[in-house]
Amino acid sequence: MVNKNKPNWLRAKLPNNPAYKRLHHIVESNTLNTVCQSAQCPNMGECWSRGTATLMILGNICTRSCTFCAVHSGRPTEIDLGEPTRVAEAVVKMGLKHCVITSVARDDMKDGGAGVWAATIRAIRTRNPQTAIEVLIPDFRGRENDLNTVLDANPDILNHNIETVKRLQQPIRKTANWDQTLQLLKRAKNRGFVTKSGIMLGIGEYKCEIEETFRALRKIDVDIITIGQYLQPSPQHAKISRWVTPEEFKKWEQFALSIGFGIVESGPLVRSSYHAEKHSDGYSLNRKKR
Repeated sequence: MVNKNKPNWLRAKLPNNPAYKRLHHIVESNTLNTVCQSAQCPNMGECWSRGTATLMILGNICTRSCTFCAVHSGRPTEIDLGEPTRVAEAVVKMGLKHCVITSVARDDMKDGGAGVWAATIRAIRTRNPQTAIEVLIPDFRGRENDLNTVLDANPDILNHNIETVKRLQQPIRKTANWDQTLQLLKRAKNRGFVTKSGIMLGIGEYKCEIEETFRALRKIDVDIITIGQYLQPSPQHAKISRWVTPEEFKKWEQFALSIGFGIVESGPLVRSSYHAEKHSDGYSLNRKKR
């Protein structure tokens, strides 16, 4: 049984500086949601203090109830048609060279929210033509047309997390699944996009399953991978099986690089958008080729 006390390497610093307060004001004054807040990200203090945040569109209520995720689930509210413009304005105010946009799953919508996704990307591009745009998208239940709606808006990096190993997909992700995730990433790669995915450790996986996951992602040429520690949001969520040490995270980083990933972020506090601004610097993002 895992020790309930967090090890020292998982103790994040509390924010207390002007940059953090400034970004908090931008988020609040533009009536925006962030996954940093909704998903209880342990890096919020560090990232907000650097002036970066992951903005979350389509509300803050998810139609799914994955057992690892802290985002509230239930019946979403109506669609906010002014949101794309406000997101674009917030990106200007933050002065971002690289922005990350994510969303809740909206299975209540016919297109899963793909139209709002596209409108948001285009609004950011119009208002901030030099800003690299990374999108961390839901799976749209495997619908290729909805994925194409997002890709046609031309983001720079397409991110979709595999989250855990194949054996644990159903109990952890429920509605999503392994093959659907790989198919989505493959379709994006086939259209020429830089692709990215992420996995949590410490949720009951075995070493051979982690290797299998990495190899499956590399088989479809995923470029970037993030590897972090699973943290249990509440007693009702999936239990932590173990605390993964910084040394083990370093070994997984080395393994991922050895099989061909271009960029690897691996560590206890790593999340999908951790140090994301460095990822666009690591690739030559030429939009005209697509």
